[in-house]
Amino acid sequence: MNIVDERRLMALNERPYGPGPVLYWMHREHRVNDNWGLLRARELAVDRDVPLAVAYGLAPDYLEAGLRQYAFLLAGLREVEHGLEAIGIPFFLLLGDPAEVIPDLARYLAVGAIITDFDPLRIKRGWLKRIAAEVQIAVEEVDSRNIVPCRAVSEKKEWAARTFRPKIHRLLPEFLTAIPTLKPQTVPWNLDWPANDWSQAMDSLKVSSDVGRLSGPRSGELAAGALLAEFTAERLSGYAVGRNDPNGGATSRLSAHLHFGMLSAQRVALVVIQADAPQEDKDAFLEQLVVRRELAENFCLHEPAYDSAESFPDWARRTLDAHQGDPRPYLYSRDELEQACTHDPLWNAAQREMLATGYMHGYLRMYWAKKILEWSKSPEEAMAVAVRLNDRWELDGRDPNGYAGLAWAIGGVHDRPWPERSVFGTVRSMSFRGARSKFDVQAYIQAFAVLPAPKMTKSFQRQGS
Repeated sequence: MNIVDERRLMALNERPYGPGPVLYWMHREHRVNDNWGLLRARELAVDRDVPLAVAYGLAPDYLEAGLRQYAFLLAGLREVEHGLEAIGIPFFLLLGDPAEVIPDLARYLAVGAIITDFDPLRIKRGWLKRIAAEVQIAVEEVDSRNIVPCRAVSEKKEWAARTFRPKIHRLLPEFLTAIPTLKPQTVPWNLDWPANDWSQAMDSLKVSSDVGRLSGPRSGELAAGALLAEFTAERLSGYAVGRNDPNGGATSRLSAHLHFGMLSAQRVALVVIQADAPQEDKDAFLEQLVVRRELAENFCLHEPAYDSAESFPDWARRTLDAHQGDPRPYLYSRDELEQACTHDPLWNAAQREMLATGYMHGYLRMYWAKKILEWSKSPEEAMAVAVRLNDRWELDGRDPNGYAGLAWAIGGVHDRPWPERSVFGTVRSMSFRGARSKFDVQAYIQAFAVLPAPKMTKSFQRQGS
């Protein structure tokens, strides 16, 4: 009996398995434990009585990622290397375009199959397509990111959480189960390979140094596990009420580790379910972790334009177009927004927090994105600027959750029409006054008023000036 549910698997080509070793190409799930792709690769290696190897192709640049994101990634991958070494599985760190270096390695090692991670983003789909077409062996994708595999929940783009929720809840009992432990290699790996050069890996990057390294949070599986334990013991109780208060500290702070695949969402759900906390808090957290997060995966898989205004639903595009000519009291350039130089002290504080820490509270992310719409010449410009800033500065940027969240905030994706107002039309708006009614805005502004932000290089424009 297979230990990995076949609904997690997808063949990316029609090539046969060859006689050689199994190669697990890790590109999204950067962990040894709770990794269905790695479990599938080992299962196949055991069945075929061949050794297993793991490889990672380090692209020299990736969307807007900078040194802070790459440093976090590489620290986690070094932990993966040590974890695999302890159970006899070699880890190959390759430098260059993954769509080129992975096939080259597969040929050099004469592997018989490539097992890899599911990812709905265009750049990853492109890598997968190129590799599957080039190699002469089977390439298989495994969904380890979602508790319920993305394709198993729905074969179409879902329009709202209300349409998605019953579908995923119906399947949850089948997939929210115990995860097997990865066992040691059974057939020894005997081929010599140079030790991975982690310094050379950092030197190979072609990214801006403007987005510098962070002093925290700690990277890797061990740190993620400790953070999960801390959250469930100290902050899960009260989550339902406190999660929208940026001052309250009720959030899990797990988003970076989940984004980088250093922590399994399935493991998080299992731990939360068993935690000593009120059921309403568990339910509120699981709604975000399971329904909302996996709805974002569905959105990016089935919407090719997930990171642009083309992804907005028809009703939102019509209303935003109808209000295109509305007066905008403030218009800010991308540089002014990036440098937190607006008239709004709450928005500036949120931007400064992101610049300094790579993190922004979920409630403020919504406010932040909606204000970018209000202060931009068009929804298209607003979406482009928000995506760039989010991907450039957030540790968890370049993620389906982020793209779906921005499309919700700016273009009404997964939402419904609201009372009409200037600029937004019937897209839901948020205001400074509304924020003040939900949490202590002045306390948050004060907390992040002194964080360093780059100097303003351009003055803002008022419309008509």
